[in-house]
Amino acid sequence: MEPPKMNPVVEPLSWMLGTWLSDPPGAGTYPTLQPFQYLEEVHISHVGQPMLNFSFNSFHPDTRKPMHRECGFIRLKPDTNKVAFVSAQNTGVVEVEEGEVNGQELCIASHSIARISFAKEPHVEQITRKFRLNSEGKLEQTVSMATTTQPMTQHLHVTYKKVTL
Repeated sequence: MEPPKMNPVVEPLSWMLGTWLSDPPGAGTYPTLQPFQYLEEVHISHVGQPMLNFSFNSFHPDTRKPMHRECGFIRLKPDTNKVAFVSAQNTGVVEVEEGEVNGQELCIASHSIARISFAKEPHVEQITRKFRLNSEGKLEQTVSMATTTQPMTQHLHVTYKKVTL
């Protein structure tokens, strides 16, 4: 079976497509946490619809034990650079983030965040993410967040190497 043709609406995000592995391990920090490292595998694909599908799966760098997981969709508003990022996470959080794609950089910020009734505190209240393809062809992601107890602070930074198209 022939792979589906990419919908032209998502062409501005084609630089994100593929399977990516953290290289080196990602770095996490936050005022309420001990600094940590993690490995992450990212799959960004399309099925011919006017959106991309994604999954982020992180693992402990030593034990390979699964850690954070999220999946969802990246949509572009047709004929604009406006982007929506919709994510469901294994922590019981669901996010809608919106922003813009400019060249090979995508900047988004939380529009709405919902959580299960027994989600761990402190609760996340705001998220920003920046994805960019650097000059070495690696994908970088920086995540900042604000919680009920902390102002907006960088939380994660990871660089990925593409392993498949």
